[in-house]
Amino acid sequence: MSPQPYEIYAIRYATVVRKHAGENFIGADPHEDGGTMDYFVWLVRNAERSYVIDTGFTAEIGRKRGRQFLHCPSEGLAALGVAAAQVSDVVVTHLHYDHIGNFALFPNATFHLQDREMAYATGRHMGSGVMNAAYEVEDITAMVREVYRGRVRFYNGDADLAPGITLHHVGGHTDGLQIVRVWTQLGWMVLASDATHYYANMEDQRLFPIVFDVGAMVEGWRRCRELADQPQYVIPGHDPAVLQRYPAAGAGMQDWIARLDLEPGLPQA
Repeated sequence: MSPQPYEIYAIRYATVVRKHAGENFIGADPHEDGGTMDYFVWLVRNAERSYVIDTGFTAEIGRKRGRQFLHCPSEGLAALGVAAAQVSDVVVTHLHYDHIGNFALFPNATFHLQDREMAYATGRHMGSGVMNAAYEVEDITAMVREVYRGRVRFYNGDADLAPGITLHHVGGHTDGLQIVRVWTQLGWMVLASDATHYYANMEDQRLFPIVFDVGAMVEGWRRCRELADQPQYVIPGHDPAVLQRYPAAGAGMQDWIARLDLEPGLPQA
């Protein structure tokens, strides 16, 4: 018997204009336009349970890193009828600043994280600037404190989170990156997070420059396709085209919150 289908929402909370394509793709033509990178958190819910996927970054960190902060992720959740303070479960795909920076918005949540991501974010590689640049040390030390408080649940590889939601370690971008497979009215969909920042990373085999293990990144693309019922049901982590392919979740939510468990259309001109 299939589990009750989930609704999936992408909540855009920040954006940045990329200077050139080399910021998105290894080996890109230096004259190629970099386009825009959007930042999302995701809500997965049905009548029985709900999960938040990643927590975003704060306005302060946005200013520090030159990102345009649009809405606090809690505002997007509130627009969908979810109070961040009441959320009981947050899946953390990895510990980069744009995926864990707002964890304090969720004081009653358990955080679901891969063993390898915490080990990576606190281990030998963090002594190198090229490896630690996308982490905020205060976020990592804060999460270590949450481990001691018993608020972090760890996984070693693939796991069933709930009926219709599974976690899958893929690595690549970071050593402990995990993706989320969700059962919907369309079938199985995959929230790829940074396994593929843009559709083009996976579809055109173009590596994203922040990468721990190139082989694992490439294998992660295959794993995303394998887990989704259709290739178009893999949702990238930062592509502005997501808001073009999927409808707004409601009135006043255009370019802010998209409903993903519907058949995608072609990007709008």
